[in-house]
Amino acid sequence: MHLLRQYLHRVFYTDTRALSFMRIWVASVLLLDIGIRASDMEAHYSNMGVLPLHVLHANAWNQYFFSLHALSGLWQFQLVLFVLAAAAAICLLLGYHTRWATFISWILLVSLHNRNPLITQSGDSLLRMLLFWGMFLPWHRHYSVDARRSLTSETSPHYLSMASAAYLLQVAWVYVFTALLKSGPDWTTDGTALYYALSIDQILMPGGRILYQFPLLMKQLTHATYFAELWLPFVLLIPWRTTWFRMLFFVVIAGLHIGISLSLFVGLFYLISISAVIGLLPTPVMDTVDRYLRAGYNKLHKRWARLGKGMRSPVELQMKVKWNQPRWAEDYHLKYMREGLVLACLVLAFWWNLSTLGKPSFQVPANLHWATLMPRLDQNWSMFAPNVFKEDGWYVLEGITNSQHKVDLNQQGKEPDTAKPASVVSLFKNDRWRKYSENYLFVPNEYMRPYYCFYLLRRWNESHPPQEQINELSVIYMKEVSLPNYKTEPVKREVLCHCKP
Repeated sequence: MHLLRQYLHRVFYTDTRALSFMRIWVASVLLLDIGIRASDMEAHYSNMGVLPLHVLHANAWNQYFFSLHALSGLWQFQLVLFVLAAAAAICLLLGYHTRWATFISWILLVSLHNRNPLITQSGDSLLRMLLFWGMFLPWHRHYSVDARRSLTSETSPHYLSMASAAYLLQVAWVYVFTALLKSGPDWTTDGTALYYALSIDQILMPGGRILYQFPLLMKQLTHATYFAELWLPFVLLIPWRTTWFRMLFFVVIAGLHIGISLSLFVGLFYLISISAVIGLLPTPVMDTVDRYLRAGYNKLHKRWARLGKGMRSPVELQMKVKWNQPRWAEDYHLKYMREGLVLACLVLAFWWNLSTLGKPSFQVPANLHWATLMPRLDQNWSMFAPNVFKEDGWYVLEGITNSQHKVDLNQQGKEPDTAKPASVVSLFKNDRWRKYSENYLFVPNEYMRPYYCFYLLRRWNESHPPQEQINELSVIYMKEVSLPNYKTEPVKREVLCHCKP
């Protein structure tokens, strides 16, 4: 029993200072996400946009979902919820009433994801899960307003609970399951996955253009990525030299996602993924970080005192941050109930991940779907799996004006040109629109097409004089299929939708 306890402590402990850093990072990414989504509030979350409520409920709704954002189709109602979400994220960033801020942020994020699942990606699932486990983690203990308000004595920053184990396992299985789902020859034998990924102009970034010129390097990086995703997470379960192994995991995963962000347009996914591993930073590393922060704070305090000359000090202005915060006194009955709840959620989340592998024996029973889907513990890490898409292309939004001129709405009203743009990725305002455009192509999502077409037509006509307004619009996709050895099939012109006001 003693050896088991020792193993659990060495493997599943977290440093509460690292968790507090993760809280700050998660809150910052959450604020950035809210800002990006708010720029398309009408388009993505109102009845005037691409997914009105009746279309959502008829085609993309699950009976176990809930969404406050789906209570009204008015963009003004969405604005109120966005403001509440931003306020909760700011409180989370500052560590002010952290438990409530985490809970409200999680509730509103789940609500937002359920309102428009057509623009979500794997990073959203990870952010949602970080907030969920964060509700049970003590990420309020440092660098927060809550830490300053507490009057209890200091204690060790080591923290072990079912929540810390769930958090570590969540981070680990993201990579293990994405590797298991990458079962195609692009990843397992041919090593061509990165080549095909960088052949997708819709997500190609400048770093990817450089890398694309080196086929042997792309092949080696493909095998290295697959190997790292499949096996590297298991170093987190090794009970000795945990500091070294955690830093190995942190450096490799952070480097992997920074490299991906320089090569492929993945939105906030890389920032969310980096935030997920920050909480795993070991105690010796956090001791060093904490020491530098203390030194920096002391220098700032002294400089403030010299410059202030009689002005109130940072302490008097209540700007001081308490560095170490002990464990809050807890009722043991509530503690055990909480631990049991976290364990049940952990089992359900892991079980759902197993079900994504497609094995009949791994499927979650239908009578348990509600328990998984209501809190959105469902996850699917099929990124570029089982193989990378070979189909690529770009959109031409061809409109005909009242003066019988053809214009391309994707090119600020220039005459339509079917030639490939110099930068296809620049046609998308942000990653949400890119993801929507990707889902727009799939045959099961044909119901999306008329609403997108009418939305584009309406927005154009609202901002142009009568003679430049369009009386019909065609959404055209120029499909280009990637072949081996830097070749492509001839481009095909596909009209996905045609509409008139």
